[in-house]
Amino acid sequence: MAAVRAADAERILVDGVLNEAVWQRAVPATDFLQFDPLTGEPATERTEVRIVYTRSTWYMGVHCFDSEPDRLLRFQRRRDEFLQSDDRFMWVIDPFLSAQNGYFFETNPSGLMGDALLGPGISNRQWDGIWNLAVHRDDTGWSLEIAIPFTTLNFDPKADAWGINFQRTVRRKNEESLWYGWARNQGLHRLSNTGLLTGMNQEVSQGRGLDIRPFGLVSADASPGTGAPSTTTSGKAGVDVFYSVTPGLRANFTLNTDFAQTEVDQRQVNLTQFPLFFPEKRAFFLEGAGFFDFGTGGSTDVLPFFSRRIGLNDSGVPQPIAYGAKLIGQVGAGDVGVLHVRTADSDGVAGESFSVFRAKQRRRQSYLGGLYAVRLPGGDARARETAGADFQLVTSEFRGRENLSLAGYAIHTTNPKDAGPSGAYELRVDYPNDRWEAGMAYRRVDEHFTPSMGFTLRTGYQRYSPRLRFNPRPLNHPFVRLLGFGGTGDLQTDMNNQPLTRLWTLTLLSLDTHGQDRYNFIVLPEYERLNAPFKIYPGITLPIGGEYAFTRYRVAIGTASRRLFAVSPKVEWGNFYSGSRQQYIVDLTARLRPGVIIYSSAEYNRVRLKEGAFETRVFRLSPELQFNQWVSLVNTVQYDSVSAVLGWQSRFRWILTPGNDLYVVYTHNWLNDVGLDRWTTMNRRAASKVVYTARF
Repeated sequence: MAAVRAADAERILVDGVLNEAVWQRAVPATDFLQFDPLTGEPATERTEVRIVYTRSTWYMGVHCFDSEPDRLLRFQRRRDEFLQSDDRFMWVIDPFLSAQNGYFFETNPSGLMGDALLGPGISNRQWDGIWNLAVHRDDTGWSLEIAIPFTTLNFDPKADAWGINFQRTVRRKNEESLWYGWARNQGLHRLSNTGLLTGMNQEVSQGRGLDIRPFGLVSADASPGTGAPSTTTSGKAGVDVFYSVTPGLRANFTLNTDFAQTEVDQRQVNLTQFPLFFPEKRAFFLEGAGFFDFGTGGSTDVLPFFSRRIGLNDSGVPQPIAYGAKLIGQVGAGDVGVLHVRTADSDGVAGESFSVFRAKQRRRQSYLGGLYAVRLPGGDARARETAGADFQLVTSEFRGRENLSLAGYAIHTTNPKDAGPSGAYELRVDYPNDRWEAGMAYRRVDEHFTPSMGFTLRTGYQRYSPRLRFNPRPLNHPFVRLLGFGGTGDLQTDMNNQPLTRLWTLTLLSLDTHGQDRYNFIVLPEYERLNAPFKIYPGITLPIGGEYAFTRYRVAIGTASRRLFAVSPKVEWGNFYSGSRQQYIVDLTARLRPGVIIYSSAEYNRVRLKEGAFETRVFRLSPELQFNQWVSLVNTVQYDSVSAVLGWQSRFRWILTPGNDLYVVYTHNWLNDVGLDRWTTMNRRAASKVVYTARF
């Protein structure tokens, strides 16, 4: 499709109504084809997409015709919420035709704004680009106007063509349709299957490429649980500076960084031998995080770089961040990421320096990359380094139109005690296709592998991971849309090939209906040999050397998210180490009306072992008021019986204009003090933060 350059005197009012004359000069992209359910058939509802631009702004006008406009689903309004329940329109942009990196955007009939940065196998939704949209609903369906300033995007102003694609969801029909890439093995996020947008090189400007984003923060804190019951108030100011060094390369400097607006982690109860993984949620580290991703295939078991380690000392105590600098983007056919952060001295603990260098050379869908990370502790401590190389060879033309990939990595870390090998290695082959999916992976992690800025689930093991799945689609079945049968293996041994873990996840039946409900029945045979004592619960420890073979069974159901009340219960039962375990989980979402949504979940574990018995409970309640696409209030209440802590966070966000935000956040934690037979306050904090963006 061709974009139309608007005349300098023409103006577009972003109100969702495509009544400006320039829209009529743009030839629309139409003829969407179904991805699901009837692959390759014309979409049942017509969609028209037009693109125009001025010197400073890229505009898109979309008309989603609908034969039943009164049945549109549009519950979500809050920025970056997922749209499993709603009608939606999504699009991706690949300005450099890299087939790997790009931008993702989505909206719904309520005007929700969602966006993400795309990379090989990743979608970073924490990126909040500065753009605007408006939606208009009438008896023909719904239409939208989108305005994205060129300063928001990295692109080559001299390039005539960009990669682009569109996808529309008609939720009540469970229908997905795309402009390009509608085959089962393709899809919207596969940037190698985009169409072309031409005519993009007629006098466009990214300005000076400079954004200055100062912030101000006031807070009040008290921690009665740690002997500081008095409330202390404080103020803080800082700034983020963004500069486009080249059209594809962007620098970011942050001073006196604060993360007061960050959402709380979701509570979990850990009944495994290994640490839980909590994802990064801080904006500075999430923006452009894809440029630092290493080729682990989406697994978090081995990460040479995990930004959440920055700002925590070796004892897990938080340290304030004094400043940070980042350079990310594209240079020719390569991707680069450079990060340096300095933490401040705090409570007698010296600050540290963290640096990461990442580079990838792309060729179509494949790449070869390298990573180097160094952590410099305060004082005379020795620098701790990590170096790695990774690769991915991908084709979407295997046997004609099938996907096949070969990938792997090698990582080495310094070993402070010089006690032995300290590397990690993996090689994997994947065949991810419709109907048949298969794969095999091998991983080795040495006993002394210690990535000082990374994350490791365990060390001193080898892992073999076979995978096979068959997904038939019954023709013309009145109820069933998709079936699934298959199994995955997690087979781990020590360095002498003696078994440590053997877990098979056998899907005996997975069933998706036309009504968007899902049913699963899974069997999990497992073997564990403990190479260390396992403290599974306070006062209950399984001994080193213990060997256990047991089988568990799981039934999981998920009702369609589009329903007023959507419920997802899961029951798991069977043997567990030296005894038995019953697990019950239920997630319930009530979508009472557009913008009024209540999320809730509960988990109960009943464990009976020879060494002792215990029960655990986790509860979570999160009511949301989404007044419009700019203003929202989210409350999150959580409790788990292991810590006996009840937590509440109330988070108000007002997007005054795109790029300018007001946050008000209150957090309160109570301990269920059995000795006092009452709830006591551990800590509480109120904070208000204002962020302003000036663009040049």
